[in-house]
Amino acid sequence: MKPLIKICGINQLKILNELVLYDQINFLGFIFYEKSPRNVSFELLQEVKSFDFKNKRPVCVYVDADRSYIEETSSYFEDPILQFHGNESNEFCNSFEKDFWKVFRINNNINFDKISHYPDASGILFENYERGKPGGTGVPFDWNLLNSVKDLDIKMILSGGINSENVDNAIDIKPWCLDINSGVESSPGVKSLDLVKEILNKI
Repeated sequence: MKPLIKICGINQLKILNELVLYDQINFLGFIFYEKSPRNVSFELLQEVKSFDFKNKRPVCVYVDADRSYIEETSSYFEDPILQFHGNESNEFCNSFEKDFWKVFRINNNINFDKISHYPDASGILFENYERGKPGGTGVPFDWNLLNSVKDLDIKMILSGGINSENVDNAIDIKPWCLDINSGVESSPGVKSLDLVKEILNKI
């Protein structure tokens, strides 16, 4: 079975207008983290309020953001998923009464105990660990480590450096969803529709 597809780090309306036309894409991700080159501008947020996402679901991405900021920015979207990259607790993530994904950054092992602390997560996202970066490293981790979590009752989302050259290996892990970001960029924060088409064709 093919994995679902998320394209993350959208920060331009013209790119959003194109991506929403691709049937293969299931989720569109928006990053609300000022240190990221993919941070959503206030201008784009205004445009999103009346945007027709068709059959795609928006995902709002946060890193240890405060409650009011999360409530304010996510309110521009209809039925968004919240994605948490920081040290947020299960209780905090679940308190917004929206579906949420919790991110785990993988270095050289997987902490099963930490995963069990998020029973309410509707998806668990695995990303490469890089010191000082909460995500968006553009580098894959050892995906074979995920073989140990396949028996867990979770929806596994694979992220980190997925591009057209390694996407076949990513699919072999059999994730529920692939989270694609820097692998379809011409430079940090700049999406390339040609690279998006290339990776979708391979999938």
